[in-house]
Amino acid sequence: MDVSTTTWLITTVVLVAVLALDVFVIGRNVHEPSMKEAGAFVATFVALAIVFGLGVWATSGSRYAGEFFAGWLTEYSLSIDNLFIFLIIMSKLAVPRHLQQYALTIGIILALIFRAIFIALGAAAIEQFAWVFFIFGAFLIYTAINLVREYRKHDDDDEMVDNALMRLVKRRFPSTDEYHGRSLTITQAGKRLITPMFFVIVALGSTDLLFALDSIPAIYGLTEEPYLVFTANVFALMGLRQLYFLIGGLLQRLIYLSLGLSFILAFIGVKLVLHAMHEYHWADWAPFGGEIPIWLSLTVIIGTLVVTTVASLVVSSRMKPDEAEETSVDNADRRAV
Repeated sequence: MDVSTTTWLITTVVLVAVLALDVFVIGRNVHEPSMKEAGAFVATFVALAIVFGLGVWATSGSRYAGEFFAGWLTEYSLSIDNLFIFLIIMSKLAVPRHLQQYALTIGIILALIFRAIFIALGAAAIEQFAWVFFIFGAFLIYTAINLVREYRKHDDDDEMVDNALMRLVKRRFPSTDEYHGRSLTITQAGKRLITPMFFVIVALGSTDLLFALDSIPAIYGLTEEPYLVFTANVFALMGLRQLYFLIGGLLQRLIYLSLGLSFILAFIGVKLVLHAMHEYHWADWAPFGGEIPIWLSLTVIIGTLVVTTVASLVVSSRMKPDEAEETSVDNADRRAV
């Protein structure tokens, strides 16, 4: 895909400006958006992604448009899963509703930073070493297997979302149990204390880091074009704050979302391994020379998401509300570990 420096510059400036408008301008008005407001923003950002994909089709052909849509759908699905982890963190750390939008804004900024770093590292590694696809593929397959394995376990642990970084901060720094607006630290009796908001940011940031480890190899399994990788990730992060408030209740009914994502990650992992074999001419015997065409990838991704969503809604509708929420929370906790 031939992308000029000018096109790169214009695209980056426009997308970052739109994302900055959402995060820094609209997000400064800290409030819980109405369903109408949230729905309008989500619909606008989704429409922008679709228009961009059609623009790629018109200028570069159906192949690259298919790669963009497959990458965007995969990253958007992973972002929704990430969003559900955010919801669990907010709930277990008892973040006041009026501060949740601010915490989400910070989480989205951190997600963009981590993904940008991994995109650059992934592009450099792929350009120099074809065998890196074996590593990416094996990692995604390993992740998918672990998700399925953990999904089958029964875990009643209701402890706060935690990780090594959170435990380290708690041990090393004194803290207070009360929120003080957006403040990350306060001074009481001449002593500097960390507020719960600081722990929220640490939890969101470490979660973003873990999801970036999944999302970047996943999208490089669908396209090797850094331009499409970058744009798909930015579009996947647009409107997540509004989506959080729009489908907060619906997220708890998507009880099979992690299972569906595990299948998608496994499929992309196999695709990456086959691609690496193709590069070394080890898969000339296979259909398509070992290269899974993008139309098949797009079909598998869309089909899996549709089946997962429909099955989740049907099964969760037959559960008691507390049972459905407990199932989704357990799945999300496992995803976060």
